[in-house]
Amino acid sequence: MKKLSILLALIVVTFNSCTIKLNGASIPPNMKTINIQFFENNAPLVIPTLSQDFTEALKKRIREQTSLSITQNEADATIEGRITNYEIVPVTITDNQQLTPGTNRITITVTAKYTNNLNPKQSFEETFTKFKNFPLNGTTIQQLEPQLIKDVNVMLVDDIFNRAFAQW
Repeated sequence: MKKLSILLALIVVTFNSCTIKLNGASIPPNMKTINIQFFENNAPLVIPTLSQDFTEALKKRIREQTSLSITQNEADATIEGRITNYEIVPVTITDNQQLTPGTNRITITVTAKYTNNLNPKQSFEETFTKFKNFPLNGTTIQQLEPQLIKDVNVMLVDDIFNRAFAQW
């Protein structure tokens, strides 16, 4: 029984001195709050819902995969930024150098600034760009655009989340 008590005490001490890891994220135990500011759309082509969709996707990821509380007040960390590019362009050559008519690419670029008020050395400001190729196949871009934006936002949020909390 005494050995079990010692083992449990060692486990508690070990976990209290480590960072919390959830889904690959390393969050210091003293980090409790984060402020996710609205990502303004400064792209030349403005999609009315893009800023709201991106900001909410980032908040959702933080809520679902960390124990951090999102606040509008002063916080232990802040993520802010802007959408700097949004475009849909035709893509005519595939990986094997064959022409594919009707294939397009949606690209979104975001500049994000992460400020870690507890450990400023982990702060950063970087630009993230993601894209997705898609065929029209008898549909219009307007029909596909909401899902394409959602898909690219997920990739961008993954990159920002991993850069902030997985230190890659």
